Amino acid sequence: MPKYPESQGPIDRLDRRIIEELQTDGRLTVTELARRVGLSKTPCQLRMKRLMDEGYIRGFRAVVDPVKLGLAQIAFAEVKLLDTGDKSMREFRKAVLQVEQVEECHMIAGNFDFLLKVRTKDIASYRQVLGERISTLPNVSSTSSFVVMETIVEAGD
Repeated sequence: MPKYPESQGPIDRLDRRIIEELQTDGRLTVTELARRVGLSKTPCQLRMKRLMDEGYIRGFRAVVDPVKLGLAQIAFAEVKLLDTGDKSMREFRKAVLQVEQVEECHMIAGNFDFLLKVRTKDIASYRQVLGERISTLPNVSSTSSFVVMETIVEAGD
C-alpha cells in the first residue's frame, strides 16, 4: 500500500493509519481496527465515519480474481479524439462509461487523449470490443492497442 504524506489534507496521522489498515483488510471489525491504530472503539468508529462522509474512504469491495472469472486478457487502448472541445469530451466520457469491459479510463496529456484499461476473456473478445464498442464511441478518431503479456503488480494485490 502507498504511504501518504503527513502534510497533505485535513487528516492526521491516526486517520492515515485507519486508511492504511482498511486498505490492507477492509473486513476488519471496528474493535480490531481500533486496537491496531491505538484508539478505543467509539473514537475509531467516529473517525472512520468522518473519513467516509468526507470521501477519503469511498467504499468497500471484494477483490476478485478476474482470471478465475474468465477475464484473463488485459489490453490498454490509446484513444485519440477528433477534437477535444468540451462537448466532444463530455460525449466520449458519458459513452465510455457504458462499455463494461473498460476497467479504467484516464484522460492523458500527450499524443493521445484517453488511455483505457480493457479486460476481456481473450484476444478475440478484445478485438471485438475494440472494433464494435471502443472505436465507435463518439468522436473517436483513432485507437492504438497494447496487449498485456504478464501482470506483475495490480491494484488489490
